[in-house]
Amino acid sequence: MSKWDGIDEFISVATAGSFTLGARALGMSTTHVSRSIMALEQRVQAQLFNRTTRTVKLTDTGRVFLERCERIVQERDEAIALIGEQNEPQGQLRVTCSTAMGERFLAPILRRFAMQHPKLSLSIDLSNRVVDLIAEGFDLAIRTGEISDQRLIATRVASRTVYTCAAPSYLASAGRPASVEALDNHECIAGTAATWHFKVGAQEVVHRPNGRFRCNSGHAVIEACVSGLGICQLPDFYILPFLKHGMVELLLEDMQPDDEPIWAVYPQRRHLLPKVQQALEALRRELGPAMSRPKSEG
Repeated sequence: MSKWDGIDEFISVATAGSFTLGARALGMSTTHVSRSIMALEQRVQAQLFNRTTRTVKLTDTGRVFLERCERIVQERDEAIALIGEQNEPQGQLRVTCSTAMGERFLAPILRRFAMQHPKLSLSIDLSNRVVDLIAEGFDLAIRTGEISDQRLIATRVASRTVYTCAAPSYLASAGRPASVEALDNHECIAGTAATWHFKVGAQEVVHRPNGRFRCNSGHAVIEACVSGLGICQLPDFYILPFLKHGMVELLLEDMQPDDEPIWAVYPQRRHLLPKVQQALEALRRELGPAMSRPKSEG
């Protein structure tokens, strides 16, 4: 008996929520699937399902085991695909990205990529937290800033410009700051970034914004700025549409920081997989132009 016996049957039943449906998905008999899972439970010495005449539900042990088994089977199938499927992306591609960038840019690009490759399934997790790609089984992340995890490979796929701005109504009442230090005397609207960055000559200058309004949504921050609540610093795609219509004005333009790199980050052991390689190519080709499109409209 192979140690793999019963794994595929277990995943299929857990996914379908039924022995009959799980067996049908595999093209096997219900009896065979039931016996395979019972043998698997004997090998691992744990009950994986709570069975009644009407329902089949995972036990707590079964839920933990399912997560591990799905990763193992995914990597098994990817290893076979790597040498046997003529470089065609297939299996599940799991990607994580910040919410705003993911909704506006990443999801449409990867949706088109998935449509071009019918053997590929796509799972996108949009979150502003820093996900542990290896521990949580992700293939790819889109990030900005410094990448310090030595287990990961980072490939630059685009860049973004960060602007500082305020509404004309705010500037009329509070005045226009002439230096980074002058921001201490202004209402600063803080977003997800704890610090704002500037470049004075060749020197990088960091400012910690302080004000009465803070939100982890860039859309909420720019709306507060447009309403006249204070000064904000955000990536170009938030600011440029409002700048185009004169609803905000740029500040400290001669102190604007260098463009921020946008990285595609992935575990080292996944960099040869066709689904990762070709997703990277799509991101290099499409993400930069997509993010710069508001500039051409402005």
